[in-house]
Amino acid sequence: MDSLLRLLMGPWTTYIIWVLSDQGPQRFGALKRAVPGISTRMLTERLRMLQGAGIIWRVQEETIPPAVTYGLTSRGRELRSILDALGDIAKRWRDEGVFAGEVSGTT
Repeated sequence: MDSLLRLLMGPWTTYIIWVLSDQGPQRFGALKRAVPGISTRMLTERLRMLQGAGIIWRVQEETIPPAVTYGLTSRGRELRSILDALGDIAKRWRDEGVFAGEVSGTT
């Protein structure tokens, strides 16, 4: 489990996977717009790492300029239910003020 968490905990990694899971295959530019605040260099680095881990696929069309599309492999799609569960927890915690440092009673 530690190896999987280390793979996913890099900057922007889970967000990129979530966008591809939620919106389907994306061209590089559309993916960059869907992940506001990420630099081109960081997105490229994360995509290469995810492709190397077999979580995403990459298809390059030999056009000018090249059209590159990314999507989730079956391994990447396995993460959807986990990301959905984390998203539900994050929304609940946000509503409880956890991220603003306004934690009311916890159980």
